[in-house]
Amino acid sequence: MPPLTPLDTPAAIADALDREWLVACLCAQWCGTCRDYQAGFAALQAQFPQAQFLWIDIETHADWADDFDIEDFPTLLIQQGDAIRFFGPMLPYHSHLERALRQLLDTPLHRPADAGTARPDLRDFLRRLSP
Repeated sequence: MPPLTPLDTPAAIADALDREWLVACLCAQWCGTCRDYQAGFAALQAQFPQAQFLWIDIETHADWADDFDIEDFPTLLIQQGDAIRFFGPMLPYHSHLERALRQLLDTPLHRPADAGTARPDLRDFLRRLSP
């Protein structure tokens, strides 16, 4: 299983920022469902090399994550460029995420009207991590 990229070096952050597709699981270390989901989530990286898979503990990064209404785990965020393609809870079945990614990769990006709710931006988050 390929490991999730740790975002602990400037090079790792720069690599993630260079990717068109970012897929993040927003979880908490104390959550058993999250811990059970992590290995399969990381394994999906091999099937989608065009995307960077990120595991973000919302308590470690509460200064960023507290701005968003994350009530259920796992909560997934899929971003293409600066567009949020999906943000919300997903049942903890890796096949659901795999199917969603395949569909999103095959669907052209359409810019919907702003829904008016705060949504996380992974690129903003990664820039905040940069030294």
